[in-house]
Amino acid sequence: MGAGGDMEQAGGKRATPMRPPPAGAGPIAWVKTNLFSSPLNAALTVLGLWVAWIVVHALVDWAFVRAVYVGADGSACTKEGAGACWPFITAKLDQFIYGRYPDAERWRANLTFALFALGLAGVMIPGVPRKGWIAAFLLIVFPVIAYYLLTGGVFGLATVETERWGGLLVTLVVAVVGIVASFPIAVALALGRRSRLPFVRYASIGFIEFVRGVPLITMLFMASVMLPLFLPDGVTFDKLLRALIGVALFEGAYLAEVIRGGLQAIPRGQYEAADALGLSYPQKMGLIVLPQALKLVIPGIVNSFIALFKDTSLVLIIGLFDLLGIVQQAISSDAKWFSPSTPLTGYVFAGFVFWIFCFGMSRYAQWIERRLSGTDRR
Repeated sequence: MGAGGDMEQAGGKRATPMRPPPAGAGPIAWVKTNLFSSPLNAALTVLGLWVAWIVVHALVDWAFVRAVYVGADGSACTKEGAGACWPFITAKLDQFIYGRYPDAERWRANLTFALFALGLAGVMIPGVPRKGWIAAFLLIVFPVIAYYLLTGGVFGLATVETERWGGLLVTLVVAVVGIVASFPIAVALALGRRSRLPFVRYASIGFIEFVRGVPLITMLFMASVMLPLFLPDGVTFDKLLRALIGVALFEGAYLAEVIRGGLQAIPRGQYEAADALGLSYPQKMGLIVLPQALKLVIPGIVNSFIALFKDTSLVLIIGLFDLLGIVQQAISSDAKWFSPSTPLTGYVFAGFVFWIFCFGMSRYAQWIERRLSGTDRR
């Protein structure tokens, strides 16, 4: 017996031979299987790479290679062959973020952004202790602090009318308030549409179908023009508050159908099991049905939130200048920065900011979906 056999016998154990790696493993095998598995797939892959190269090359050439990085006005961007006019973005960046919010008071907006970011991070990051307290701060305490910080009028803070707000500040206010306020409205409408009480069911159906049958612009006009007609004499709402009400109601109607789809996907046995345990209707929905239903429709909910974030640009119709509106205003009203590439640079910047927020929501939602579905895997 050889030396290797003697060592195996002396140790009392026999080494288990390792399996050879599968023939289809590795990046080369993946490329062959997924990109060049047939002549048609190979042709489509080559065509896709060619189109991607053209688009990426043109974008990089315009945004970086031929771009202008320094300049006091638009004359620096008027030379032949000039690309993006980044000095325009640098000069107008404060306006794009705060609108016409006073320079001396912008620390209040920055503090609001910081408090919101800290609270949101505490809720979203796993492992952070006392999430319940953080969520309570974010949903109850923070809105009050943010309102008085941004509007002022108390504790010696100067009053800043909402007409002077603009840019990213308005976009985030409308999006965040719309998302937070529309969610409970959507849950109530989804449950109401499945109610056994005819009045509740038909009222929910009527509201959902009416709102889904009109565009968001119509809801904004109704909230801005018609809402004050239903208020008592001497009572008035700020224009921004009217827009927030319209956006929340509009999004709530759309989101209600998404949540209703999740409720219908829950097996009837879950309802019967909750009834067998003697749970009340709020307990059955809050502890058994809604957690499962919301988990199933996370993609649809996030899709609605992303659509809402992008639809915030429609508030320009009623005279509120969000990020896209303030960019458009800066392009058209300041002749100092006129150049052939200034409009495209401004719109690309606004689109990139919108993409960052929407992509972040999408990635986080996918991570949450994988985390919640981990217990379902076998």
